[in-house]
Amino acid sequence: MLFRKNSDKDKLPTKEQALPGRDAPLPLHNQHFVLLSPLQPPYPEGSESLVVGMGCFWGAERAFWSLPGIITTAVGYSGGHTPNPSYQEVCSGMTGHNEVVLVVFDPSVTDVDALLRVFWESHNPTQGMRQGSDRGTQYRSGIYCSSEPQQQQAEASKAHYQGQINRAQGPGREVITTEILPLTDFYFAEDYHQQYLAKNPGGYCGLGGMGVGFCD
Repeated sequence: MLFRKNSDKDKLPTKEQALPGRDAPLPLHNQHFVLLSPLQPPYPEGSESLVVGMGCFWGAERAFWSLPGIITTAVGYSGGHTPNPSYQEVCSGMTGHNEVVLVVFDPSVTDVDALLRVFWESHNPTQGMRQGSDRGTQYRSGIYCSSEPQQQQAEASKAHYQGQINRAQGPGREVITTEILPLTDFYFAEDYHQQYLAKNPGGYCGLGGMGVGFCD
């Protein structure tokens, strides 16, 4: 299928400019390749979730699935306009979506703060519409929150990590560009993207942090 592409990789399309997408979700094999748990809801009673964007979602997902208390992870698309977008559509820059990871966890074992620490330390949140050599709106740093308390935690963690960066590099040198928004949509990515680096251990991973710790 041919569709238009955004000539400005750093500019998000408006809702009116976005591709139309489709009504039906993309087909999905509903089992985690590593954890063997379901990718889709319903999730266990009492579980919570966090959605984050850290650049290419292959490496970002791997950063979470082996942590204590993780029930399941999945890659997908959030923060855009196009319903049920395909990977090719997202990469065109004409859906507004970000490549993201859904992390479902048991709050009796781990918590949002622990996941946010991994988020901040595992990528560079100061690069705007890119991550390393990957450039485009789908690679922006983002946290998409499922509740007001979670959003407050995310905002507080952002302020804390900016302070850590300032102490390490000097105030004003690197400024966090991470968007923190209420979660309005999450569309599961195609099967071949799910747990990609477990299925393809030698596959591409552009994930890399700043070398700045979250804790003192």
